Amino acid sequence: MALSDYPFVPLLFGPSPIHRLERLSEELGGRVDIWAKRDDCNSGLAYGGNKMRKLEYLAADALATGCDTLVSIGGVQSNHTRQVVAAAARVGLKCVLVQERWVDWPDAVYDKVGNILLSRIMGADIRLSQAGFDIALRPSWQDAIGSVEAAGGRPYAIPAGASDHPLGGLGFARWAAEVAEQEGELGMFFDTVVVCSVTGSTQAGMIAGFAAQERQRAILGIDGSATVAQTWDQIARIARRTAEAIDLGRDLADEEIVLLDEWNAGVYGIPDAKTIAAIRLCARLEGMLTDPVYEGKSMAALIDLVRSG
Repeated sequence: MALSDYPFVPLLFGPSPIHRLERLSEELGGRVDIWAKRDDCNSGLAYGGNKMRKLEYLAADALATGCDTLVSIGGVQSNHTRQVVAAAARVGLKCVLVQERWVDWPDAVYDKVGNILLSRIMGADIRLSQAGFDIALRPSWQDAIGSVEAAGGRPYAIPAGASDHPLGGLGFARWAAEVAEQEGELGMFFDTVVVCSVTGSTQAGMIAGFAAQERQRAILGIDGSATVAQTWDQIARIARRTAEAIDLGRDLADEEIVLLDEWNAGVYGIPDAKTIAAIRLCARLEGMLTDPVYEGKSMAALIDLVRSG
């Protein structure tokens, strides 16, 4: 099938905006022209975010297969799970969320405020678990799926990050086509894309989508998982499955799947001094906020890569 043949439920405002980070580019010497594509501003559903692109395809599939409950998993403060329940609310489905303790954070209200509070407001049935971080399929999630079935419901299983799923890479394969259209409008070409990777389908979809285009570019994944080999394997698996799904017509080479591991701070979810410095620099120069789990780490990488030439 061609990418355009896959049905999706529109959950976005439209193409996410692209703008130049002029002051950051100048701060880093002016040799590299840095732009941001703002998938943090892409939807009116619970503050949007990159997972909403993936959920457009998964929500459509859930509706087409007659499911009544989205069941997903993430950390206690997961952006992904917040977006899953928002998508469920938008299309009229119920939602069960498993929230594991992926980040060792001692704050007494860590499981009561922020994203998890928003998920509760939107009606999620939340199951807290003390299990630690792992991007593999989780027993707690499988148990939640089974509990919906046992109660007579029809669950639709969405893995962490909406990633390791047959449709998980389609959203960012379409994103790659969106970038090419915006490049035509801007009269420019982005030769390097920098993105954080943990569960992998954001980068994987980009790899497959850009591989279908004539002009080559580098897609630099910045590991945020601190489980680098496992994450690379998952990116490669999702990218190749996506390439096959959209009829790319060739195999993806290992060299096309780049995951840099110097900026993960040695642990998922906790920023180091370099990440915090990158967040502050970007915020104070551009008014653009990056988070300490994902894009703060990839911003630290981008800054280092530009400074080092």
